[in-house]
Amino acid sequence: METTSLNPAQVCLLEAFAGVRSQEEADELTRVIRDYYDRKLEEELERLWDDGTFGQQRLDELRGQHLRTPYKA
Repeated sequence: METTSLNPAQVCLLEAFAGVRSQEEADELTRVIRDYYDRKLEEELERLWDDGTFGQQRLDELRGQHLRTPYKA
């Protein structure tokens, strides 16, 4: 069996969740992490929009695409 080592970020998250005493606290911590990544995504999208990498033309191209993973029969 192969062993997997955790990176520092994973260890930090495990330590943070180790102190959780209720489902409400787990939900709140999860919400904080989700909000962090939401902010990071917004910042990156704003940067891409400002430098012209991503704009209305690209949004219009994406609007017509079907990007769903096909189901296996």
